[in-house]
Amino acid sequence: MNHYIQLKKSNCKNCYKCIRHCPVKSIRFADHQAHIVKEQCILCGECFVACPQNAKQIRNDVEIVRKLIESGRPVYASVAPAFVANYAGSDIETMEEALKKLGFAGAGETAIGATMIKKQYEEMIQEGKQKIIISSCCHTVNSLIQKYHPEALPYLANVISPMQAHCLKLKEEIPEAYTVFIGPCISKKEEADQYAGIVDCVLTFEELTDWLKENAITVAKSNRKTVGEEGRARLFPVSGGILRSMMIQDAGYDYLAIDGLDKCISALSNIASGNLTNCFIEMSACSGSCIGGPAMGKEHRTPISDYIAVNHYAKETDFDVSSLPKEKLKKNFTYYGHNNQMPGSSAIQEILKKMGKTSSEQELNCGSCGYNTCREKAIAVYQGKADLTMCLPYLKEKAENFSDNIIYNMPNGVIVLNEDLEVQQINRAAKQILNIQNKRDILGAPVVRILNPTAYFEVMTGNRNVHDKRIYLTEYQKYIEETIIYDKTYHIIISIMKDVTEEERYRQQKETISKKSIEITDKVIEKQMRIVQEIASLLGETTAETKIALTNLKETLKNE
Repeated sequence: MNHYIQLKKSNCKNCYKCIRHCPVKSIRFADHQAHIVKEQCILCGECFVACPQNAKQIRNDVEIVRKLIESGRPVYASVAPAFVANYAGSDIETMEEALKKLGFAGAGETAIGATMIKKQYEEMIQEGKQKIIISSCCHTVNSLIQKYHPEALPYLANVISPMQAHCLKLKEEIPEAYTVFIGPCISKKEEADQYAGIVDCVLTFEELTDWLKENAITVAKSNRKTVGEEGRARLFPVSGGILRSMMIQDAGYDYLAIDGLDKCISALSNIASGNLTNCFIEMSACSGSCIGGPAMGKEHRTPISDYIAVNHYAKETDFDVSSLPKEKLKKNFTYYGHNNQMPGSSAIQEILKKMGKTSSEQELNCGSCGYNTCREKAIAVYQGKADLTMCLPYLKEKAENFSDNIIYNMPNGVIVLNEDLEVQQINRAAKQILNIQNKRDILGAPVVRILNPTAYFEVMTGNRNVHDKRIYLTEYQKYIEETIIYDKTYHIIISIMKDVTEEERYRQQKETISKKSIEITDKVIEKQMRIVQEIASLLGETTAETKIALTNLKETLKNE
């Protein structure tokens, strides 16, 4: 079966944002793309929400529901109470109307199952057998504990989720029915698969919205001023909503509502260290609880109005629902663990060294790679979840060193200027041409200190590069061939200078010799012509041939 969060490879662009947002770093970076490590993922959906390129997508199960409907058996929807926030102005009756148009036999509120579950929590508090009770409604929190915090497993309430309770109730009332949960959560898909026979399929609000649009169906706004007087458990999808729905009496417990995985992880660490005791903890993975779920609609992030919508829809009294047998509401949680082999200190040091970090001062812990510290990144490299190229400072330094080495060792002089004609870079050959001892003497200074800036200004303003222009630098008594390039993208002017002084002097020397040779030839010709005139009668045609030969010699010397 495909993973619940899938990668669109063409969209993944080396940004590491999903790694930065993943609370358990269950992402492996390979082939320049971020792949989810299924066994380590807790399906919080942070990577899905954070991805700027929409490279993550939720597995679409609409086709499965279509087939359930086509089977002929009745299909009933259990709709998470956060629906009033996602579908503004709706109520369960307008939701049911829309779902029936898609082929569902009916729809009910998951809050009915939540009513049964919160009563189980109330009983646990009254019994007082557990010093710490952690709510078990959120499958992502359950997975977090099962995979990464086994020390908290004894405190996880051994109670099924509201989704499971409601679907079991639906199947008790309609034995032949299929049940489909619809909500804002990705991890509920995994929960349904792990506990087969209770929930037959899970759709997110995003999947439902797309399905409704495909069929030109809208969820109507409610025109009813009141929708019954029951529904206190409709508060479940907001932070603190479980506690607000419970009939809590003083049983020696403190009551805490914790939302957001960072806070959950911190609380679990406190539990492990023994700093928390005698408390009931409502724990939700998403910030703001379920109304902050990853599949509320990716662009739907209005926590205040969502909270108000849920708050207004909830009622003061509980749903009048008969509970399921207690044994059906029990749920045992086992330790899953994860396959993260930890390296020793020497292995970490070796990886850090390869990243160019040979001292603690070089460990910038900038987080650009997605990991909080360089050591966490080194551990991920050891575990095969990251590679050295993910370190931005390392790559930047490597690229700079590489380009600096090339430029510095080029036989031609290179000077880089900014648009204010200030020297930004100068290589060794350019220093030699311009008699500069230390580049620090000129870096950041106006180029006019060492060269006439006119040519650079004309290239920049005229937008026409210069190639191999030979000029004489009077101050330095050197001839150069200069190419000037203006890079508008990076706002720099690059001067490439070739020292042609020796070549030019050789040319001038050769020209001087040629001039002298021509002068000598002219004299020879002149002398020969006088002689020729004197003996013209004797030589005849030979005279003309001699003149032509000498003239050709003269032209040859001129050309040289």
